[in-house]
This record gives sequence, structure tokens and C-alpha cells, in this order.
Amino acid sequence: MSLGPLAELVERGDPDRFLAAMAAPPKAREVLMALYAVNIEVARAPWASQEPLIARMRLQWWRDALDALEAGQPVQGGEAAMALSALKNLDFAALQGIVEAREWDIEPGEFASETEFSNHIDAASGNLMWAAAKALGTSADLEPALRDIAYASGVARWLQAVPALKSAGLKPLVDESGSALQRMAQEAQAKLRSRRGTDLGIAIHAAREAWRAPAILRLAAEEPERILSGGLHTSEFRRRGSLLARVWLGRW
Repeated sequence: MSLGPLAELVERGDPDRFLAAMAAPPKAREVLMALYAVNIEVARAPWASQEPLIARMRLQWWRDALDALEAGQPVQGGEAAMALSALKNLDFAALQGIVEAREWDIEPGEFASETEFSNHIDAASGNLMWAAAKALGTSADLEPALRDIAYASGVARWLQAVPALKSAGLKPLVDESGSALQRMAQEAQAKLRSRRGTDLGIAIHAAREAWRAPAILRLAAEEPERILSGGLHTSEFRRRGSLLARVWLGRW
């Protein structure tokens, strides 16, 4: 597998996951870069055109490509898609779930309930982390723990993206009140804490992309007004330093 183009794509499009992948051993890094690159390409599909029909056609291409790969057929059209053919233990249902989650981005929409919001976070973030962990060789019994970790990471990323999503005409929050936003952050924190002692084995390399979630969620819970103003940021020193510390300590 040629890692260069995929790594460049991930570095530009998802710098946090790029750093987490670079902290993994070479073989795990190849798996993570391939899946993170696919996630970027799928995430970009709804934004490639202002025409909903064209956006849906792009997502359908990914559905068809995943169906072909699952059937053992070759796929033509992009480094990211072709890189998947070199991976083993792919969870195609999870990958299709990532594609399905991006339907929400196509037209200005809103979540009807907090449950619908939570399901969306799991579909986008949970499916990706689980697909990465499974491709690394993780057993199915760790899926619930990984999805909880991914949920916390997904909420943290989502809260950081709220201003940009609102600017794009989307309605990313069910309730914008400070109390509701604080509760959202606290519930995500609780999921993260509940899995702290879990032995993830090789799945630690997939879970490590959540390394920034504790700091971001803590800030959101303490000062929820920062969410709407776009103030959920930490310093670059803390961003990189906290990852290095986790790698050195063998933590996610």
C-alpha cells in the first residue's frame, strides 16, 4: 500500500487523527490512514456540490464501492477506496453506516431529538473507530467500549464544529441553551470515564484519536458559552504534548 498520498490527505483533512495514526506502529498506521482517508472522502462528498442530487450521487458511489469490495470485486477511482482492498477484517456494515450518516449534511436539517443526535454521532464517529479497531484485529467484545470512547470524541469534535456548521446553514444542536450544552458535554465525559480502565489491546491505536476529548469536553462543561462562540480550543503545545504523554504512558 502506498501510504504517502493517504497520509497527505489525512494530514490536510483531519490533522488530529493524522497525529494519532502517526503515533501507531507502522502496520497499524497503514490501516488507520486508509480508513481515515476514506472517512475524509466520504465526509467531503455532500459538500462537493450545492445540488443535493449530485451530493447523493457521490455518496451512492461510495455505497456501490463498498458493496463491490465486500463482494471481492476491484474498485477503480481514488487512492482511498482502492486502499481498502488491501485491508482485512473490514466491517462493511460500519463503513456503510458512515456513508449513511453523511446524508444529514446534504440539505439544511435538524435533529428531532437528542436520541437522533446521539445516533448520528455514533453512526459517524462510532462506526469509524470500530471499523478501525476491527481492521486492526480487535475482538467483537470490545465494540461497546470503543463506541463509548468514540461517542465522547465525536461529541467533542461536533461541539468544536458548531459555529462552522451553523454558518453552513445547518442546525447542529437540538437545544442551544447553556444547560443543555453543559449536559451534553457531561454525558460524553461520563461515557469516557466509564471506559478508562478498559484493556483495549491493539485497539488502543484506534481509540487514541480520542486523546483530545477530555480537555475539550471539560472546557465545554465548565464554560458552555464557548461552544457557540467557537472558543473550544487548546494550545498547540497542549494538543501535541497530551498525545505524546499518552503514547509514552501506553494510554489512549
